[in-house]
Amino acid sequence: MSIETDAVSVTSYPGSNIVEIRVSGKLLKADYDIFIPELEDLIRQHGKVRILFDMHEFHGWSLAAAWEDIKFDWHHFKDIERIAAIGEKAWERGMFAMCKPFVKAEIRCFDRTEEGLAREWIAEGVLAGK
Repeated sequence: MSIETDAVSVTSYPGSNIVEIRVSGKLLKADYDIFIPELEDLIRQHGKVRILFDMHEFHGWSLAAAWEDIKFDWHHFKDIERIAAIGEKAWERGMFAMCKPFVKAEIRCFDRTEEGLAREWIAEGVLAGK
């Protein structure tokens, strides 16, 4: 699966529970309306998903988009196994610290220079049938 809006692209890989979400600019509610059904379909298929959240020139969420994100996280509290966040700014890392109460996922933040490490960590154990 691969979908794109102006602010987000979502890619999943056949036979894998890893979802790559790349964001730039500002996320709007309309972006969530497009990609949330796809993420929920992957959760139904795999039970739990791992998310690689890659931020490029990311400016955050509109208020309505932030609400959609909170609702998704609350509804899927146990459905996200890991989140690897790749970003450039300290506020992006802080944003994921604030997300921790809303998801059971293990969350790790990586600097842009550590993208390879983030990809290794998010895939760890997937091929071994973990």
